[in-house]
Amino acid sequence: MRNPFVRRGQADEQGRDRDQDEEWDRDRDEDWDRDRDRDRDRDRDPGRDPGRDPGRDPAPGRDQAPGRVPGGRSRRRGLVRSLLAVGCGALPALAFPAPGLWWWAYLALVPWLLLIRTAPGARRAALDGWLGGIGFVFAVHHWLLPSLHVFLLPLSALLGLLWLPWAWLVRSLLGGAPSALRAATALVAVPSGWLLIELVRSWEGLGGPWGLLGASQWQVPAALRLASVGGVWLVTALVVAVNTAVALLVAAPGLRTVGVAGLAGCALVAGTAAWGVGTPRVSGTVRVALVQPGVFDGADGAERRFDRAEELTRSLAGQRLDLVVWGESGVGADPAGRPDLAARLTALSREVDAPLLVNVDARRADRPGIFKSAVLVGPAGLTGDRYDKMRLVPFGEYIPARGVLGWVTSFGKAADEDRRRGTTPVVMRLPATGSGSGDGTRDAVGDVTGGSAREPLIGPLICFESAFPDMSRNLVRDGAGLLVVQSSTSTFQESWAPAQHASLAALRAAETGRPVAHATLTGVSAAYGPDGRRIGPVLGTDASAVAVRELPLSDSTTGYVRWGDWPLYGALAVVGAVCAAEGAGAFRRPGSAPRARRARTARGSAGRPWH
Repeated sequence: MRNPFVRRGQADEQGRDRDQDEEWDRDRDEDWDRDRDRDRDRDRDPGRDPGRDPGRDPAPGRDQAPGRVPGGRSRRRGLVRSLLAVGCGALPALAFPAPGLWWWAYLALVPWLLLIRTAPGARRAALDGWLGGIGFVFAVHHWLLPSLHVFLLPLSALLGLLWLPWAWLVRSLLGGAPSALRAATALVAVPSGWLLIELVRSWEGLGGPWGLLGASQWQVPAALRLASVGGVWLVTALVVAVNTAVALLVAAPGLRTVGVAGLAGCALVAGTAAWGVGTPRVSGTVRVALVQPGVFDGADGAERRFDRAEELTRSLAGQRLDLVVWGESGVGADPAGRPDLAARLTALSREVDAPLLVNVDARRADRPGIFKSAVLVGPAGLTGDRYDKMRLVPFGEYIPARGVLGWVTSFGKAADEDRRRGTTPVVMRLPATGSGSGDGTRDAVGDVTGGSAREPLIGPLICFESAFPDMSRNLVRDGAGLLVVQSSTSTFQESWAPAQHASLAALRAAETGRPVAHATLTGVSAAYGPDGRRIGPVLGTDASAVAVRELPLSDSTTGYVRWGDWPLYGALAVVGAVCAAEGAGAFRRPGSAPRARRARTARGSAGRPWH
């Protein structure tokens, strides 16, 4: 039956491709059967000359040296291919900070795509996808080794399974001699498949959305404008689409028109975002101080860190600030249960004439368990505004299934006691200070319906939570005009993690159209405007200092805040449609139709004399 998706003028050409692929598949299967039988015979009769197959004459023009084992050669080729798959999967890691080769993201997947499309069968393609996924996860998360040690490898193997169906999709659409229809479909379906992988692994229990491919474009203005429309997901889709188009140009010379059209389409999308999507309009400014005390180890490290943060904060007196932000775990006891500690923080707020947003990593005074909490302190004392961290770092702040996996704590720096989770996001109103409004109140700005005033409502996020696009979006929809991230990366000071974490704030700012202040204990601390561009230099991991940033405020509503994760829904629809078409035979790879069982022959194929 003629394929309804193929024009009549293409039928003869595809028929010839199908016949050639069928012959190659038959020859390949016969070679594999022969190698398997030869290995079995050699095991039964070790004295037999393995270089001589009594049922097959040597191929013309080829010398067979005694002791040469085709089966062993096949296994070696398989091992080399497997190692190559792991390496290809690891290549995109170079696009993220600290290497920061953002342009490499648009080429990094090409070797992996080319490897998968040449897989001799679906099983091999799936294996290439799995091994490449292992390489990707391990390379992007290698900085977790101090915490997870050897456990990172099985975790990578588990998450690598997510790339199995993606590899099948790549081979189905790009393998063999793809038609123009299959190639054009790949430009949409391959990025959609990758997006679904990112959706699944964004679940907190699987490690969260660290290393989303679109996050590598955090400093590219066009990508930031694209993120304001569809979040980091839309940026990822564009990056993978460019890789797919380049793979078509390299692997399918007869389909260069499709590849060029794909690149032109991606350029059009990026250009439209860069020049057609406006930056958020500015409605005011807010002055925020980021306090970074630095690394303090030892038994008294927490107290010395607090003293240093207190000293740095006092140096801000007289600078007319709207907010002072400390990093994660800057306070080692709950001020609500420690009047002396609450008094010190209150006096400090009064001295600098600005509220303090500190972070507590301790047992709460009013309930059992350890919480990580953002606590707001004003000149009159604790305001009562408190946010408990909702999304915790697996193995860092809690051990999943601790009864089974608790042994992990003996290998690395995993949590000895699970932290407790908060239950709801919190938007905080800044308290009045001496430099506040004349009536002793501060007005709010920044809700999605607009408005203007001097001070924004603030939406706190703690560390790992800045990786989740939905959390910052929900805070903005609840009225936050300034997003504040409190973080600590002291465990990973010499790795890529601090720079990668700080870069995520740029994407959250661009997605929501709200400024983001990212304050850490030990660096990197940074601030970003509502368009995602960095405001001022960063405080590096070697700094013990304070930085004051005047951040533009905006009351604009971005497409991402309004429409949410629509690229993910689109990706799900595309992949579902492709799977349905494949099931109906519309995208069946030439030569992949079921064939009748053949009698085994002893002689090689005349069509492939090199075997």
